Amino acid sequence: MHMNYNSQLIEILGVTSSASKAEIKKAYHKAALSSHPDKVAEDERETAEIRFKTVSEAYEILYDDDKRHLYDTHGMAAFEASRGGPGADVDINDILQQMFGMGMGGMPGMGGMPGMGGMPEMGDPRGRKRKGRNEEQTYEVTLEELYKGKTTRFASTKNVVCGVCHGSGGKEKAKAMKCTICGGSGSVTGIRQVGPMLTQEVSQCNTCKGSGKIYKDKDKCKKCKGNRVVEQKKVLELYIPRGSREGERIVLAGEADQQPDQEPGDIIFELVEEPHEVFTRAGPDLSADIHITLAEALTGFNRVVLTHLDGRGIQINVKQPKGRILRSDQVLMVSGEGMPIKKTDDKGDLYLIVKVDFPEDGWIQNDAMIQKIRDALPPPETAMSADVVDEVEFDADATLDDFGAGSDDPRGGAAWEDDEEGAEGPQCATQ
Repeated sequence: MHMNYNSQLIEILGVTSSASKAEIKKAYHKAALSSHPDKVAEDERETAEIRFKTVSEAYEILYDDDKRHLYDTHGMAAFEASRGGPGADVDINDILQQMFGMGMGGMPGMGGMPGMGGMPEMGDPRGRKRKGRNEEQTYEVTLEELYKGKTTRFASTKNVVCGVCHGSGGKEKAKAMKCTICGGSGSVTGIRQVGPMLTQEVSQCNTCKGSGKIYKDKDKCKKCKGNRVVEQKKVLELYIPRGSREGERIVLAGEADQQPDQEPGDIIFELVEEPHEVFTRAGPDLSADIHITLAEALTGFNRVVLTHLDGRGIQINVKQPKGRILRSDQVLMVSGEGMPIKKTDDKGDLYLIVKVDFPEDGWIQNDAMIQKIRDALPPPETAMSADVVDEVEFDADATLDDFGAGSDDPRGGAAWEDDEEGAEGPQCATQ
């Protein structure tokens, strides 16, 4: 059955459904004056504030033609989603009935789905408490901490159910009043439009904190001041296992804020790995650059090439003579020296990328040094011959970025860069 939404606000202002704007305005002034918080005793002030807010809300909607039409059509739910004002229990079937002539239970193919078509609000069939909201945040960790594991303790301040009133918000034997904002339901309903569809949203009433009841100031619990919860400090422990990865979530079950009649939610930390100066990680494997001199590349070496994440030195022994010559960007794989693999004793692998550092310009001081180097290294291949030979000048600091630049040839080094800078690509000709 369609609800006569208009009657609610009319009753608040004490006017008839045919009242003119002047009559509505006059009734508002009278009601606002009688319910103003400054005009009542201190122990009745909070109740008066709620009443005053309700009267102002009723006047604002009934006096404005557009808002009144929206209210007559959808009720207070039409305003709840956008500004958090007082709401009422609104069945979405009423709205669909007005729009399409049917409710969710009567829509073709829906078959009276549970929770729709005006059926009673669903709850847990086993009678369990509804779980509260989780608190999620990121937690930055270094690669060293992920390698070795970490346990940290921190102080947390959270809301817990008041132990004096046990979450009621009132003194023992105090009589509560029904919340006028949510009508005692503890929740307010809003309608939000998503494209062509209307969706119904239910949220906790901020006035009664979801209890559906409020107390006079003199009847409120002295401990929680009627808030039903109090703040409590607690030391929590966060354990990050060895080998954890970025994006993994560490859950502290039941450590979020408590609310009466709810199971507390969880505190969830999502790991964010900080960039490392030496190592790069991919899954269980690590990679790192190692720098060696030209002499070491040719003659070998036996030394520590880097410090691992746990502080150990990693030593490489490249044997000569008649051993392998190391070249720049060559990869040396060290088995079992990567990241720990969770819940096992295994580790990934460590990939060392060789970078050969050549001597600085001007290092060769005289012809005698040149001859020694030539004598030590393999001789050059047979010189190429040509009928005509030109000795040319060259730029030793050039790069391939200028190769083919400005030629529109996709093989040029700057071809892709030119495409991004252009405002538009080729256009099809109009036939």
